[in-house]
Amino acid sequence: MERAHGPEYSRIKNLVLKKGLHTICTSGNCPNIGECWGRGTATFMILGNICTRHCRFCAVPSGKPLPVDTEEPSKIASAIKVMGIKHCVITSVDRDDLDDFGAGAWAATISQIKRENPLVTMEVLIPDFQGNKTSLQAIIDEKPEVISHNLETVRRITGMIRSRARYETSLDVLRYISSSGITTKSGIMLGLGETQGEILETMDDLLLAGVRVMTLGQYLSPTKNHLPVVDYISPEIFEEYRKAGIEKGFFAVESSPLVRSSYHAENHIINVK
Repeated sequence: MERAHGPEYSRIKNLVLKKGLHTICTSGNCPNIGECWGRGTATFMILGNICTRHCRFCAVPSGKPLPVDTEEPSKIASAIKVMGIKHCVITSVDRDDLDDFGAGAWAATISQIKRENPLVTMEVLIPDFQGNKTSLQAIIDEKPEVISHNLETVRRITGMIRSRARYETSLDVLRYISSSGITTKSGIMLGLGETQGEILETMDDLLLAGVRVMTLGQYLSPTKNHLPVVDYISPEIFEEYRKAGIEKGFFAVESSPLVRSSYHAENHIINVK
């Protein structure tokens, strides 16, 4: 990838290692790591590096997570300050083992970032918290600029690729977020066997749920033990979906093979506002 071994890439990598932080860039084997780290941005992953779910598309390790690191909010906030970035993205593993599904740690992290970096804007890519409204409200109350929750795929094959999440639960989560007035974002992967009609139907479902920013990217199997790729979608088809999304009413649509949830996330603040 572009500048994958440049000085800025090395600086970010060393900073992440030094502070003992996790990023979805590395844990998720993101194809854009060189480009993003090369321009001084990264998506931090909180609540550890072990997920309680076993989704068949995801490269993040699954199993029994370690205890929550209470110092993590300060570490993340400090790293963002040292990096000197203007827009940050935070995500997390699923923590179904916790009573609040990790919402308390999420709220503490957002609050600490804002306290130490008052000019930084923020997107948070959250799990579904099993649809728990109290947990969702804890995130909403901290007022990040964008709250994102990925639908991941179309309704028909959700059960094939997501271990515990449900299509309707995710729509309920997005609907609850959007009702707060905060910019709401979601994304899906293509190439898992979905049809064009199902993709367009998913766009309609997201719009009805109040989602205003959408991402579409090509699914790439992380290992031979994960779901295989069914189809490779051409850049031209991705562009057709981008245009369709804009025509349907999304404020912003990122759609190309290497697009991932947080790719060019800083642009979504500008586009929506």
